[in-house]
Amino acid sequence: MFNEELYIPRAAVIEDVRELTHDTRLYGLKFKSGDGGQREHSYRPGQFVQVSVLGVGEAPISICSSPTQKNRLELCIRKAGQVTSAIAELKAGDELGIRGPYGNNFGVEGLTGRDMVFIAGGIGLAPLRSCIRYVIDKLPEYGELTVLYGARTMQDIVFADELERWSRIEGVTVTTTIDKAQEGWSGNVGVVTTLIKRIKDKRGQKVFVCGPPIMIHFTVKEVLDAGWSAEDVITTLERHMKCGVGKCGHCYIGDKYVCTDGPVFSYAEIARMNVPV
Repeated sequence: MFNEELYIPRAAVIEDVRELTHDTRLYGLKFKSGDGGQREHSYRPGQFVQVSVLGVGEAPISICSSPTQKNRLELCIRKAGQVTSAIAELKAGDELGIRGPYGNNFGVEGLTGRDMVFIAGGIGLAPLRSCIRYVIDKLPEYGELTVLYGARTMQDIVFADELERWSRIEGVTVTTTIDKAQEGWSGNVGVVTTLIKRIKDKRGQKVFVCGPPIMIHFTVKEVLDAGWSAEDVITTLERHMKCGVGKCGHCYIGDKYVCTDGPVFSYAEIARMNVPV
């Protein structure tokens, strides 16, 4: 792990920037301190980091690369607030501050042999990408992999090239949909929940859900109604994680800190916390 000092960011250099949509970019990072690249992959799928811009502030961002990618840390960042707008102005060679990794994880390492379903909406594919890439890199150890992804429009699809590439891998099924029909789109139309009925065999599958809160709400409901157990449905909670280490209390809910006990929870855990999803 590379969080030797909880509150001290480590300097990371932006190696490259890739535009995914009009407001979302993928940043490839490498830490300045020479440790043979160990920090770049000393995390687990589902964890997040606190990203800072000097003189502007700090924001929590999910790691979207897989620890199987050596010597590289990737963050998918949408321009939305003060910090992310400042990051959007940066280019290759500029520096960011990184604290972390923080939080728990999706636990995919312990699910060898299991079939998995990943359901993502919009930029919610970013944190799930860490898991998907991890599983694909170790695919002989796992069962069937299904990815259901929904975006508002063609132009809002993130990682479009990777979705296409994953769909060509044996044992991996990828289905993408957009909310409303538009010129030039010949694929599925409708919100991502309309794809759930395509999955027939629900025995032994783990379902991972990530996206905007409203998407998570209806997707979890559909998944439970379709027959999956609450223990087998894994999702994330969005709360304002200010410190990342359970000290400030901003993300405290029920008897949990989202930054340390989460941000990943099974629906069974969320139900016990009496938290609306």
